[in-house]
Amino acid sequence: MSQPAKTSSAVSEHQRTSQQRPIAHDCTPSLAPRPQSRWPGANWFRNPFGELTRSERAELAVVSIDEIVAAIGHRSDADGKIVFQARCAYQLIGECGRGKTTRMLALHKRFPSASYVYLPEDQPCPSIPTGDPLLIDEAQRLPWRIRRKVLASGVPLVVATHNDLSGPLRRAGYTVTTERIGLSLSVTQLTEILNRRITASRRDPLRPVPRIGQDDAAELIRRFGTDVRSIESYLYDIVQAQVNQHGEMRFID
Repeated sequence: MSQPAKTSSAVSEHQRTSQQRPIAHDCTPSLAPRPQSRWPGANWFRNPFGELTRSERAELAVVSIDEIVAAIGHRSDADGKIVFQARCAYQLIGECGRGKTTRMLALHKRFPSASYVYLPEDQPCPSIPTGDPLLIDEAQRLPWRIRRKVLASGVPLVVATHNDLSGPLRRAGYTVTTERIGLSLSVTQLTEILNRRITASRRDPLRPVPRIGQDDAAELIRRFGTDVRSIESYLYDIVQAQVNQHGEMRFID
């Protein structure tokens, strides 16, 4: 399975580069405490709101993909496994930071036969892998010649896009299901999203860590709406400013 080359444009999609935000290596806390150097009072080995690897994003995802699977696949009578159907497409439409990529990475984690490709802005189109299904992130950037070849193949598709692609998909014979992402975000959902990141950054598994409360989550939604990426970027800066803090961690300035 081919993977897109990491370009400066692809990296710039995020609020911080990996040099500014530590890349995590393991989202399962070790049984052995890590050295206590930063955030001693919070019991973290890293800033919980820094960049995550694709694997970590899938592991920590607070999303449901059942509706996507039901729209483009069915359960085999022979062995009960999910079989994805040719010329079926599911498109996720929404602005940045609303969870389109997270859903695709969760699908990729659940189904080893799937392939994920990200199309960077203002860069040559990367090699498009084969996949069952094929997951194309930022699909509105797909050059029309390559899009024509992909659609001609009839491969089952999940596309994340800012633009509605149902027209070309249907003209190519696809059955299309559309979900608009980021129309709502509950306090309960945001609290779970953020606290899962915090738990994955615990230094000593025998000691507690600060938690995001519902009042803080409500205030973050008031400030940023449904843009989870902007919320995480804001929290990154707040936490980074308290790197040597021994007292109580604050999440709202």
